[in-house]
This record gives sequence, structure tokens and C-alpha cells, in this order.
Amino acid sequence: MSRTVEVPAYELVPEVLIDPVTTALIVVDMQNDFVKPEGKLFVPDAPATIPKIQHLLALAREHRMFTVFTQDTHYPGDPEFPIWGEHCLAGTWGWQFVDELAPQDGELVLQKRRYDAFYGTPLDHELRLRRIEHLIICGTVASICVHYTAASAALRWYHVIIPVDATSALHPFDMEAANRQTAFLFRGTLTRAEGVQVGVSARS
Repeated sequence: MSRTVEVPAYELVPEVLIDPVTTALIVVDMQNDFVKPEGKLFVPDAPATIPKIQHLLALAREHRMFTVFTQDTHYPGDPEFPIWGEHCLAGTWGWQFVDELAPQDGELVLQKRRYDAFYGTPLDHELRLRRIEHLIICGTVASICVHYTAASAALRWYHVIIPVDATSALHPFDMEAANRQTAFLFRGTLTRAEGVQVGVSARS
């Protein structure tokens, strides 16, 4: 049964000033199985986010920001497969990052087994070592791996920044719900990729 619901208002700020020393960029699961039409779990809106994420990566690389690529990683018989079907099998084409967003030397590739990039990984440790306080999180899927990573970050008191045009969802409802949660529950900041600017503060 379908029905119409009203999305509570949330703020989309035009500009967010970041300090590259205390800010990290996290690119979530931009892998062939999610981003390419022939992938096993294709997200139709994901290809359009590639130029936006490229913009964020260029900014991060120019200012030597700590950059993390999460890589959804599964093996035969994974308990997620009854939910989503087989996808992102380690070593396969679908598991690999899209060519347009290939990590560079010095950027952390973090293989994860669940939606949350903090769960069972050294992500928090790596961020604390660098005294990171603010996280720009982009990629796919907005209401799943991006969302649960953002939630876990907020619970650890990181300030979460989501460039909404650099994320993609399976359904518009999912996107709006995730954005609302980030703005309201996590007290995060929503903006667009072009709105992320280097300045003196990560708070708008």
C-alpha cells in the first residue's frame, strides 16, 4: 500500500567551511555492483553522483585531507545475501571501485562487512590518530551504508557533513528520510558538493 507523507523541513546550507586538518572525506561503497548498470545491486541514481564525488576528492587531495574509501566486502554464504542477493564478492569485478573514483596512494581503503563502516573496522582508531573531528560522508546508499556510517559517527561525537548531491538512494523517500535524520537526530550539516569550501571552521 502506498501513501503520501509530508517530509519535515530540514536545512540545506549553501556553504560549509572546513578545516582540512581536522576534516576527513569518507567515500562510501562506490563499487561496480552498485554504480554500474550491469552491477548486481545497481542504484540508478549513483552514476550521477560520480562528478560530485570527483569534485570532493579533488578538494581533499589538493588540501591533503585524510580520505577513506569504504569497500563493501562479502564472501560466499554471507548472511546479507538473503536480504539483497549476492553482491560485492571479494575479488570480483562488482567488488572493485569504479574506475572514475579509484583511490590513490596514501588514501585508506577500508573493507567492511556490514552497513556501518565503523562496525568491526579500525576506522575510529584511524580518525582519532589524526585528531579528526568532522566527517564529509558521500557515496551510496544514502539510507543504508551512508546513513549507518553517519549514525555511528554521530554517536561517537563526530560532526557529520552530507553533500546530498554526492549521495544516492534506491528511492526518493529513503533519501529524504536519511537527510532528515542527519539534520535532526545527528545534528549534522547538509549541503551540496560545491558548497564544501576550505575555511576556518567546519561549522556553518
